[in-house]
Amino acid sequence: MKLLYKFFLLIYPIGVRLVSIWNPKAASWIGGRKNLFQLLRRDFPVGTKKIVWMHCASLGEFEQGKPVLQKLTEKYTGFRIVVTFFSPSGYQNARKDPAFEHVYYLPMDSPSNAKKLLDILQPEVIFWVKYEYWHYYLQEIKQRNIPLVLISGVFHQRQIFFKWYGGFYRRMLQCFSHFFVQNNSSAANLKALIPEEKITVSGDTRCDRVIYIAEHFTEVPGIDRFCGNSQVIVAGSTWEDDEAEWTHFVKTHPEIRFIVAPHEIDEENLLDVKKEFAGAVFYSEWVQNLETAVAGSTSARKDMGTHCLIIDNIGMLSRLYRYATVTYVGGGFGFDGLHNVLEAAVYGKPVIFGPEYDKNFEAQELIDCSGAISVENALELEQILNSLLPRESEIRARGLAARDYVYNNSGASEKILQFIQKNRLLTN
Repeated sequence: MKLLYKFFLLIYPIGVRLVSIWNPKAASWIGGRKNLFQLLRRDFPVGTKKIVWMHCASLGEFEQGKPVLQKLTEKYTGFRIVVTFFSPSGYQNARKDPAFEHVYYLPMDSPSNAKKLLDILQPEVIFWVKYEYWHYYLQEIKQRNIPLVLISGVFHQRQIFFKWYGGFYRRMLQCFSHFFVQNNSSAANLKALIPEEKITVSGDTRCDRVIYIAEHFTEVPGIDRFCGNSQVIVAGSTWEDDEAEWTHFVKTHPEIRFIVAPHEIDEENLLDVKKEFAGAVFYSEWVQNLETAVAGSTSARKDMGTHCLIIDNIGMLSRLYRYATVTYVGGGFGFDGLHNVLEAAVYGKPVIFGPEYDKNFEAQELIDCSGAISVENALELEQILNSLLPRESEIRARGLAARDYVYNNSGASEKILQFIQKNRLLTN
């Protein structure tokens, strides 16, 4: 298995370089790592403040890590936060967040890169969010005896750790000082590999994150005007398979306002999505229309003749769900799996998604408490909506169940902070 891992480390950068010729994300992956150690040495000269390092695979993991970092900055002073990413989507979006000054790509895993990075940062404590296990980094961290904490972990029997051939990856788990896992089943699985005293069931830090966003809500310009007094369906993080399930219902229900936020917002995909929904307009077009509308003229929505809005940017989806009567979360009709259902549930809105949610235990628990509904196909989706939308009392009841689920499962970030304090992993 180690040979396969080394082979992956060898061919992955080569593959990315080839793809970067036509793929902007791959180009960012390459360009963002250029002269990276030179940049890090400039930003962190010898004698710099204490460092807290958090590594996230991508944007979703960054959202999980944020509540922990916010708790730390409220409690402790005199240290700097460094956030690293493997993927371009996480890196590019985190760089726009003014709360985090030091955001970098993670250099490709190797013995020399691990030594260089840790020599420069010399972190007091390291947080690894949810998953993504890099052998040489983890071994170097263990060798230096730096506290390494996994947060929002999920462990299930399908993972390689629990296979007969997974010894190489099981050894990586031994590098962690403590595991904060999302649920009891994860803890039970992990106990077969790790001493029980190193495992805490904390819940998902995403609950804390989505609650913070909801309680600090700011309006999205132009959305109130688009929604008017109509019922609204917000479909977030959609892929092509999701959008295909919606085309007929959108076409046959012009009285409902639809807001579609595709997961991929490159120009080609956005144009394809727009073709799927006849008469739809991009959010950027809608806002521009509002800005140029003459005061006192017919409403902008009527002028543009649409009841479907396509979001052509990243960053506002977590606020868009607030405008919904019913929400839909994408990814449940594809191989990659369901996206974040908590972002929608926190606003007290019923959540609908496709059948592929087995890796998302919160989806199952939302179904169990009546806060969510899974559908198998477009026909079932239409049947559910035709039944649900006329029943305001059922919408309210399901929405309240969804919201209560999120609030009842909050507090993971505080548990992690208490662990940091108790073990004196950071001191002012």
